[in-house]
Amino acid sequence: MSRDEAVHESLRKKGIEPGDSIEIISEDGRTIRGILMPHHEFSADEITTVKLDSGYNIGVKPRDIDSIRLISKLNSKDRKQKTKIVPSSPKKVGAPGKKISAKLPVVSIVSTGGTIASYVDYRTGAVKPAISADELAKSIPELLEICLPRTEVLYSILSENMRPENWTHLSEKVAHHLNSGSAGCIVPHGTDTMGFSAAALSFSLSNLTGPVVLVGSQRSSDRPSSDSTINLLSSARLCIDSDLGEVVVLMHSTSDDNCCTIHRGTRVRKCHSSRRDAFRSINEDPIGSVDRERILLNAPYDKKTNGKVNVDAKFDPDVALIQFYPSMTIERLRNFVKGAHGVIIAGTGLGHVHQDAIPVIKELTDKDIPVCMTTQCIWGSTNLNVYSTGRDMFSAGAIPLGDMLTETAYVKLSWVLAHAKDIDEVRKLMTSNLRREISDRRTR
Repeated sequence: MSRDEAVHESLRKKGIEPGDSIEIISEDGRTIRGILMPHHEFSADEITTVKLDSGYNIGVKPRDIDSIRLISKLNSKDRKQKTKIVPSSPKKVGAPGKKISAKLPVVSIVSTGGTIASYVDYRTGAVKPAISADELAKSIPELLEICLPRTEVLYSILSENMRPENWTHLSEKVAHHLNSGSAGCIVPHGTDTMGFSAAALSFSLSNLTGPVVLVGSQRSSDRPSSDSTINLLSSARLCIDSDLGEVVVLMHSTSDDNCCTIHRGTRVRKCHSSRRDAFRSINEDPIGSVDRERILLNAPYDKKTNGKVNVDAKFDPDVALIQFYPSMTIERLRNFVKGAHGVIIAGTGLGHVHQDAIPVIKELTDKDIPVCMTTQCIWGSTNLNVYSTGRDMFSAGAIPLGDMLTETAYVKLSWVLAHAKDIDEVRKLMTSNLRREISDRRTR
């Protein structure tokens, strides 16, 4: 019998199953205690995966194991409940039955992909997508202690591959889950374009009966430094134990695991490529935070409502997003905006372009193609009334968007153009504060 087979035989004889608490003594005398995790699609057969008290997973090779001891069994009643996942399908999605709802609240998990829904392939070291949202939920046993996940994999894609048609589909699915009785909806999503999708859901959904929480991970769930466990657990707690009725992004507050921050969906930006605390609320304070003991909601927020969640998820995909730079030629600018139904320009400072570009703005607005201005600066606001360039841009028809984030402005214009064709109505909607995306008075 090989060492691999011996380890598996030892587990079988001792009646050890996934979900049980175990102790492993390694060949070098180290003690590892935690919960035995089930194998998933990308688990190598010879690896024994244990979830530590910290929430991190550790994989142990058979040759490193001296002995394995059962600490405690997951009793049969708990095992039955913990392994039950409420399925989501056109036939089965609906309000949970009395027997289920009497125990734990239902929280929907509608997965789109990204690092949080990925695993490390121990055979190659590559990060690959999970096969199902069930795997994501079952990989965190603590999640099944506080809610019954209703899971659905909508997409299994990297976030840079999200398109406006995906925003429409996702919005409709989220509304369907909330209207089917879920206390809230968690959307695992890649972090790179999470701000775009959060804005899209914010404009598409109204009268929310619970939180819609976009959540991601900077490290995949099998890596020792993964932030997925804390992020997902905090998201579930927010759905269950708060009266929040907004679309938000929830991610680590610091590089430690002690707290997660709740960011408004129209006000959040990824500010670091790899840190676990990569996300920041821009031009306003975060809505609040979730730590191991409590949920704290500080800033003004929309509370959840009763009734039916409304969804209006039409988007015009033909919106151009341009970052102006000093040597941009008129020819290149015209090529960038050719065929666009609307244009967002991230200008310098207060939202400026050079004088030679102003006639192009006039050409577009004369054709009733809206040209909206944001600032390239992380914090602050556009203001076309300070310098002569800005006043000339305003006279040419440019629409300043205050302190709206550029990515939010892009999504909003795409949504507005799908609902209004008259240029005056477009201007009115773009400068109106629909989802707290514009500040009347900034706190930062």
